[in-house]
Amino acid sequence: MVSYLLASLCGAAVLAADQLTKHYVSSNFVLGESREFISGFIDLTYIHNRGGAWGMLYGYTYILLPVTVIIMLFCVFLYIRYAKNSRLVLWAMTLVLSGGIGNMIDRIFRDGNVVDFLHFEFFPSFPVFNIADCAIVAGAGLLILYFIIDSVKESKLKKAGASAGGDDEKN
Repeated sequence: MVSYLLASLCGAAVLAADQLTKHYVSSNFVLGESREFISGFIDLTYIHNRGGAWGMLYGYTYILLPVTVIIMLFCVFLYIRYAKNSRLVLWAMTLVLSGGIGNMIDRIFRDGNVVDFLHFEFFPSFPVFNIADCAIVAGAGLLILYFIIDSVKESKLKKAGASAGGDDEKN
């Protein structure tokens, strides 16, 4: 129960941090403006993204919103199906859902625009992103890790079962 409470608080904190930083940047920067944040590492660059990841489906908010809802419903399904048995899935889905909600709020209330502002100075061609994007990527990474670990466990159980079955036939 404590894990669910902590995950909920973390999800709310991620969503709040996402929305507060987007508000700060959109209120204190001119669109397109860039300022050094951590020298040689990251700049704050205020842009609007009307697309999905890496600007895909640019301007197709009417497609992106329902796709986001479908992905979030799938996340809820995964949460219900796996989170009871895995804290890793609980945290993964918490991050993906809080990030998805953060970007969906932007799409709905900012005329289809998502506020992006984090830009790697050392990797100039990498897209500008936001805290919600970070949460989604981290959550997706945790989910992939869960399925890799689960697959390895299942493979070991099958091998152990096959070995045990083979020993019985010899006796």
